[in-house]
Amino acid sequence: MYLTIKTKDGRKLKVKALIDSGCTNTTITRKTVEEKGIPTKSLPKPFNVYNSDRSRNGEKIIREFVPLEINSRTDTLNKLMQ
Repeated sequence: MYLTIKTKDGRKLKVKALIDSGCTNTTITRKTVEEKGIPTKSLPKPFNVYNSDRSRNGEKIIREFVPLEINSRTDTLNKLMQ
């Protein structure tokens, strides 16, 4: 599925999306952020990534976020650091 997102600088970008209704946070991959040239901001307090069984998802840590608008609703999407 594809979504149109709007960046804080006003650009509208079409991105590939996976909808997961059970996910705690909305995320965007580093690859998408880098390919589309989307600016990021540092989180004041980074956090670990966990699986549904509460085990750590490798050594992944969320350190940055991307303020985006999706379908005319403003969300802060956490950028997965891989």
